[in-house]
Amino acid sequence: MKNKNSDYMSAIEEYGGDILHSDRMQSEKQFIQHGTTSTFSHSLAVTIMCLRIAAALHIKTHERELVRGALLHDYCLYDWHEPHKGLHAFTHPKIALENARRDFEVGKIEQNMILSHMWPLGRLPHCRESFILCLADKLCALRETFHRKKRER
Repeated sequence: MKNKNSDYMSAIEEYGGDILHSDRMQSEKQFIQHGTTSTFSHSLAVTIMCLRIAAALHIKTHERELVRGALLHDYCLYDWHEPHKGLHAFTHPKIALENARRDFEVGKIEQNMILSHMWPLGRLPHCRESFILCLADKLCALRETFHRKKRER
């Protein structure tokens, strides 16, 4: 039996390797997203979770778009803990999309995924990939926010 995580990472490399290894995406390692998790690690975890949800629920998706939209959903390239114009929860999807369009080709599915991933706070998702991303993002954010590392004794 194949290791599912390696299958997911293979799909991520195949469809989103250019994003994953880009200098700007790599710069997300310096920004904290939730708890002690970097934006880079969060985006990768969300992408894996999207693939897991689609597989577990037998949801037919455009896998390439699912991977690319998930990797780029928080592609803001700034520390959201620092003061910015507007409330981050409402403004960052548009910023992430602007950055994604600047750096990569982004189709309609990926655009909807990025713009609607904060639903119900923002736009309504219009495709199954967007709904999967909404769920995966919230599951990962909860895990990252409330996960406490065990103390070493």
